[in-house]
Amino acid sequence: MARRERVVRMSVEQPLWRALTGYRLLTMVYAVLLFGSAYKEFPRPGVAIGYLAMLCVWTLATSRKVSGAASCTKGFLVADLTVAVGGIALTPVADTHERITAGGPTLPSIWTAGAVLGFAIKGGWRWACFASTIVAAANILVHSGQPTRDTLHNVLLVWVASVAIGYVVEVARASENTLARALEIEAATRERERLARDIHDGVLQVLAMVQRRGAELGGEAAEIGRMAGEQEVALRTLVSSGLVHTSRVSRDESRGALVDAYEDDEPGAGDSETDLRGLLAPYAGSRVSFAEPGTPVPLPAPAAKELAAAVGAALDNVRKHAGEGASAWILVEDWGDEVIVTVRDDGPGIPAGRLDQAEGEGRMGVALSIRGRLRDLGGSAELVSVPGQGTEVELKVPRARTDKR
Repeated sequence: MARRERVVRMSVEQPLWRALTGYRLLTMVYAVLLFGSAYKEFPRPGVAIGYLAMLCVWTLATSRKVSGAASCTKGFLVADLTVAVGGIALTPVADTHERITAGGPTLPSIWTAGAVLGFAIKGGWRWACFASTIVAAANILVHSGQPTRDTLHNVLLVWVASVAIGYVVEVARASENTLARALEIEAATRERERLARDIHDGVLQVLAMVQRRGAELGGEAAEIGRMAGEQEVALRTLVSSGLVHTSRVSRDESRGALVDAYEDDEPGAGDSETDLRGLLAPYAGSRVSFAEPGTPVPLPAPAAKELAAAVGAALDNVRKHAGEGASAWILVEDWGDEVIVTVRDDGPGIPAGRLDQAEGEGRMGVALSIRGRLRDLGGSAELVSVPGQGTEVELKVPRARTDKR
């Protein structure tokens, strides 16, 4: 049975959510103990007891809400922040003005930072900035606009820490997505290599056998063998050259699935580079040989498509004028500053003056389909034909000008 590649996805956020769960529980206990140590100094301890009881129930009941990004919804974050700000606002009701202005703690104390950290982990530094600013404003208002140095220090510490954590979370997410994409591409590449081996061991051998047997039997079987040979050459070119490539890999977050897309006409595709080999490989067949470099031949997508279309026009001329039995060869050369594609055939060649005569008669195949395309790319198309010795078309595209169309 074939071995399937499995991409293991890691979450760098999960430890942060577990830490937040523990932080909320510990700071809940701390807030209760802090109140118990100064119980006698509160003029209205019943208000504080009621709030802290509600805080304990809320913290325990919502522990699962902070166990992961999926369960920690926006609604919960808003409610959690409301509980924190509500506790700060109730502090003047339960405690004395003197204790508050002297820098006494609010009823939720440092539990408030847990609500802010939830925003940071869930939404990044912008959400953290929003939540910490609200908490800071509530603390300043409770202190009648004149907070102590310790209060300002604590407020600033929460603000800076939450924003920093939010930024780290965003960077970690970007790194995780990059790693996941790399792993998926690697898995897809290995699967493609496995399929290539299977195709080579099975389909290609069968097609080659059909081609040989068809040639031996003759008649209609020979035609079937010829078509099988064309498919065998085309398929062999694809799997051996690695031209079946993933043009875009994305993730379906709801399923964690690998999604491959082969979309060349989507917006912005013209700004990217395309491997010219992938556009020319489909032209290969039983009578068309394709020779390519061992490394990619990148060109801007519009230039690569125009050059491939010019090659197609040259091969059309081979079929029309050299006959179905003629053979053709495509050679791709990458010289760094320019790309050269040569199309040669073994047909009867073009008589002298025939191209000028065809252009005068309004048949513009070579003039427009080939030379016109290359001229628009800033390149050139040279045609050399010797009667009885075939025709050679040399297409040159300079890289320095392919992006100026």
